[in-house]
Amino acid sequence: MAHTVQKIISAIVNPNEAVILDLQDIVKKISQREPFISGMSDQELKNKTAEFRARLKKGETLDDLLIEAYAVMREVSKRVINRRAYEVQLMGAIVLHRGMVDEQKTGEGKTIVAMLPTYLNALAGKGVHVITVNDYLAARDRDFVAPAFEALGMSIGVITQASKPAERHTAYNCDITYGTSTEFGFDYLRDNMATEQTDKVQRGHFYVILDEIDNILIDEARTPLIISQPMGKASNLYQKFAKIAPKFRRKRDFTLDEKTKGIVLTEKGIKLAEKLLEVKNFYSAENVILVHHLEEAMKAEFIFKHDIDYVIFNKKVMIVDENTGRLQFGKRYSGGLHQAIEAKEGVKVGKEDQTIASVTFQNYFKLYKKLSGMTGTGYTAAEEFFKVFGMRTVIVPTHKPVIRKDLADSFFKNESGKFTAVAREIQKLYQSGRPVLVGASSVEKSELLSEIIKGLGIPHQVLNAKMHKKEAKIVEHGGEKNSVIISTAMAGRGTDIKLAPGVRELGGLAVLGTERAEDRRIDDQLRGRAGRQGDPGSSQFFVSMDDALLHRFAPEETVRGIQALGIPEDQPIENPILPGLIADAQKRVAGIQLEARQYTLDFDGVVNVQRLALYHLRDRFISQNSKKLVYEMLKDLIMEVIRVSCRAPKPQKWVWSSIFSLINALASVPEEEQNKLMKIRSRVELGKGLFEIFKSAYEDMEKTYPAEELRRREKTIGLMLTDKLWTEHLYSMDTLQDAVALLQYVEIQPLAAYKDEGYELWKQVLRDLHQKIVYAIFRGNLG
Repeated sequence: MAHTVQKIISAIVNPNEAVILDLQDIVKKISQREPFISGMSDQELKNKTAEFRARLKKGETLDDLLIEAYAVMREVSKRVINRRAYEVQLMGAIVLHRGMVDEQKTGEGKTIVAMLPTYLNALAGKGVHVITVNDYLAARDRDFVAPAFEALGMSIGVITQASKPAERHTAYNCDITYGTSTEFGFDYLRDNMATEQTDKVQRGHFYVILDEIDNILIDEARTPLIISQPMGKASNLYQKFAKIAPKFRRKRDFTLDEKTKGIVLTEKGIKLAEKLLEVKNFYSAENVILVHHLEEAMKAEFIFKHDIDYVIFNKKVMIVDENTGRLQFGKRYSGGLHQAIEAKEGVKVGKEDQTIASVTFQNYFKLYKKLSGMTGTGYTAAEEFFKVFGMRTVIVPTHKPVIRKDLADSFFKNESGKFTAVAREIQKLYQSGRPVLVGASSVEKSELLSEIIKGLGIPHQVLNAKMHKKEAKIVEHGGEKNSVIISTAMAGRGTDIKLAPGVRELGGLAVLGTERAEDRRIDDQLRGRAGRQGDPGSSQFFVSMDDALLHRFAPEETVRGIQALGIPEDQPIENPILPGLIADAQKRVAGIQLEARQYTLDFDGVVNVQRLALYHLRDRFISQNSKKLVYEMLKDLIMEVIRVSCRAPKPQKWVWSSIFSLINALASVPEEEQNKLMKIRSRVELGKGLFEIFKSAYEDMEKTYPAEELRRREKTIGLMLTDKLWTEHLYSMDTLQDAVALLQYVEIQPLAAYKDEGYELWKQVLRDLHQKIVYAIFRGNLG
């Protein structure tokens, strides 16, 4: 009794505990079904799928089916793939079904957790999407779970970068579809560029589970997915400015803001620019293009680093994700920065692009009726998940206690001394037989450390953005004796490191971090590679006073003071303020990054409303009878002409020339009919009269063209003009965003200005679109 009271009190104090108590009750009910379910034959279990679907049609809900459906999937998983869901996995599965974030530590079997809500929600017949970190894991997880789903009569597909349109269409029509966020997002954009319904591959957005949800919705949130088209040959100014940029000197000619990655010319820098470019006033209106090119060239030269921010892969500049260390295929820096880096590196400069479709991951996944996700480090982002998506985060207990030893950080004066100490620690661990996973902050640092331990004769694997395809294979062997892997920050995420026989007795996997990340979740994810499922293990970070985090965000005088201490560079520094420096710096970064994500989300939110309206319009042209749509646009056009032309209170002073200009553009009207119009004294009656005139003209056109031919031509012209004006509008909105950013210096809120100006631009787009489409159709310019 006392124990029960204590649990109730704990639940009141800790809301997460209250959720856990509720989950435990449901798990008990699932387990109570197990003896009965386990007595069923394979065919009887398979028949349950049809039974569940029939019950849904009769009015039961997915919640009503959860206990029995989970018990069925648990049994089938045990029989077919030899995995019986633990109680904590069932708890995580309930959290996911409820549209929440499930935090479960690395090694807790999140692939199994996802199977249960996937099966339950797939019963609705609307398709369930499971998003994983990369193509390899998407295919691997799909292949692993497929036998269990197929045993229950469900189809399961996978989409990778290599999937062709027909394969994508088939995969999306399965009950369950695995893939990556990038592929799903790009498919959404391409679907909304299609001209025929049959060219679309997705069939809706019902329920999605995001594996590593914080990586997708937070780490990658600042970079939208963009489909662009070349505007023409790249300007040779990129090569010209790539030669000019190195002539500028930091502090003398420009200042660099490490936090915002911005560059500002000093007076001397402005004079140098004017001298090199042979112009009198560098910041005059006619030189705006030169200012832009110099800014991008200097960013490429002084901020964006080879083998840190990007790599050269197949003679192309490939962006490296700062949080995952993976190559970002299909993505390019915007605003000319990518071309500036290409010019700096001496590779072929790509054509300047114009955006024709874009969406952020946040706004794409908001399309789903229900969104949920899993991660090992979700609670630090719980507030953001709730604020942006309305999703609660639930910390689910581990199956076995975590016994990993998280050792205190070891601090050093400089990077050279730090790497010497890291290499020494690797050597000691290697000689003991313990496997080691070393986290490096960049490709460059991973290769530097590799050279050092190569000199010590330690065999090892390097896993970074250049080794993308081998990633999971290498990590899978990371728990073997004497294994040493040097990996960029997040490589291997989603792949368990299982300890080989005899390794537990040695102390398990040792994780060494060579630098503290700007985001504490990245550090926690690295730590979490060790100590899975009650395994022993350890983690420790090595930090130098010139690491990026402290260099950019810690007080300069404090860092310099510690570096000035008379301590050998490879000897650890003992100082009680150092852990606090790390914590404070990471808090500052968290605030800056949250602001940047919110900035992206807020501005894309303005475009997103317009995007959804535009895509809905396209869908109507593709899937509906276009005659109704043409009539709607015609009425809008008439209302706009009346609004502009009939402002005067007296009809005699209305601008009849504008009204007759519209009439003559769209129809042939006898003079007596025009005279009748001029006698109308009501704007409403005038609107009705104009519509009847144009309706009659349209009906005459229907007599000229076969109905099928007219609908086809209307759709063609409608889609062509819609896409053209949308592309132009996106360019206008990009330009507007750049312009309003300057308003903060005159104490005007950029977002408010962007909303107001963007709304006016959007209204004009709709007016232009309706006019152009109606004019093209009535004039017979149907393509």
